[in-house]
Amino acid sequence: MAEEEDYMSDSFINVQEDIRPGLPMLRQIREARRKEEKQQEANLKNRQKSLKEEEQERRDIGLKNALGSENKGFALLQKMGYKSGQALGKSGDGIVEPIPLNVKAGKSGLGHEALLKRKAEEKLESYRRKIHMKNQAEAKAAEQFRMRLKNKQDEVKLEGDLRRSQRACQQLDTQKNIQVPREVWYWLRLEEETEEEEEEEKEQDEDEYTSEDLSVLEKLQILTNYLREEHLYCIWCGTAYEDKEDLSSNCPGPTSADHD
Repeated sequence: MAEEEDYMSDSFINVQEDIRPGLPMLRQIREARRKEEKQQEANLKNRQKSLKEEEQERRDIGLKNALGSENKGFALLQKMGYKSGQALGKSGDGIVEPIPLNVKAGKSGLGHEALLKRKAEEKLESYRRKIHMKNQAEAKAAEQFRMRLKNKQDEVKLEGDLRRSQRACQQLDTQKNIQVPREVWYWLRLEEETEEEEEEEKEQDEDEYTSEDLSVLEKLQILTNYLREEHLYCIWCGTAYEDKEDLSSNCPGPTSADHD
């Protein structure tokens, strides 16, 4: 008679089914997921539609169906000669499709959307005006800058022409043995003045204008006219002419613009 097997022995324990770690947990997760999906499908089938959804469905169905003769309003139109698909109006220039139905779903009062639209348009118009004013200001500032730059360039050019005229006047006067210029500023100012010249300047008549009273342009006009009359010379031509007829015939004019 065989010996009875010891249930506590290693041989009995090792013959049991080998259960790998994690397998029961995976089965439970799959089962729970299947139950959840079934429950969602059941809820979707049994879900009751809200009142708004039912109203929307009924409204869509009603709008898709054309009016029939059972409709009193449509029946009256037919009695007056209206046919389905025909435009309204005596001359047939009215609308063909019914006026669309716009359902107001929000809680705001009537006219609120129009108010919001008007405010948005006003805000946009205000923004456009600001942009336009900004562009105008920038254009004006740029134009003023160009004018200042041009005036500065013109002033520098006038000062250069005046110095050339003073240098030419001094040379031409010296060639004619003129020791003192007609006006002090006709020649380039010397770095050092004698005390006698300073005294002579102080004793000048008060009614006689001084060089400080004249602008650069006025000095240039006076000096170039002196050079033309006295020496028959034009600083822009760079030529001393033989006589007045030669000057008037061959020189374009008494200003810088005439020589451009």
